[in-house]
Amino acid sequence: MQPFNVPIQITLQGSRRRQGRSAFSSSDGRKNKDYGDGKSIQDVPKKLPSTAGEDRAILLGFAMMGFSVLMFFLLGVTILKPFMLSTQREEANCTIMDTHVKDDWLDCSFTCGVDCRGQGKYPCLQVSVNLSHSGQKAFLHYNEEAVQINPECFYTPKCHRDRNDLLNSALDIKEFFDHKNGTPFSCFYSPDSKPEDVVLIKKYDQMVIFHCLFWPSLTLLGGILIVGMVKLTQHLSVLCEEYNHVGREDVGNIAFQRELQQYKLWRKGREKEISQRFLRWQPS
Repeated sequence: MQPFNVPIQITLQGSRRRQGRSAFSSSDGRKNKDYGDGKSIQDVPKKLPSTAGEDRAILLGFAMMGFSVLMFFLLGVTILKPFMLSTQREEANCTIMDTHVKDDWLDCSFTCGVDCRGQGKYPCLQVSVNLSHSGQKAFLHYNEEAVQINPECFYTPKCHRDRNDLLNSALDIKEFFDHKNGTPFSCFYSPDSKPEDVVLIKKYDQMVIFHCLFWPSLTLLGGILIVGMVKLTQHLSVLCEEYNHVGREDVGNIAFQRELQQYKLWRKGREKEISQRFLRWQPS
């Protein structure tokens, strides 16, 4: 009985050593296994190539951002800067006191061609109003530009040679204000500087400034959102690709563990069968 026990134990121990070595070598092979596309989990690209649609979307986003910056610059120079430099005015009620056309016409210049310039005159219409909140007398002007061009006249018409047309335009405006005599209407005055100059229409009001800031900001925000969404989609695509590689590796490991377990059971049954055969062959 002794001669057969030692070989059996050696055979079992040797099989366990070979089994352990094969398991380690197989697990190492599984870690570096090729999943059919020639790449392992370490070879997953950090950034997937972008499609033509993504490139166009990114280009559109950057174009919108550039266009919004250009809008900010143009509107800032043409509207926002004059608004910031202009005198801040408050709304009040005005009542017509007197309207008349001055006898002395004012000089003006006009162009009649490429190299042609002419001199003319235009009538000065003065409109005097009474500020209801203070009772102060002031001159009414059409807008802020009319105050800067000529603080004595209601407006400055476009200069040309037809004096009768200029006079008729001034008389029509005078007749309009004469019908408003005694009727209060809205006007804008400056409480800090030159309260005697009142304007009928504000060229740059709060709504104009709001639109000058709102639409460029909306365009800029839209461009940022488009670029951000495309970048987020690309990042999620990379994460999904990495997850797929990890999932395939896990499936391969599970299948390998099942095969290894079946192999262990088979080896165990085989060794048990061999040991039983040797025990049967022992001499009594």
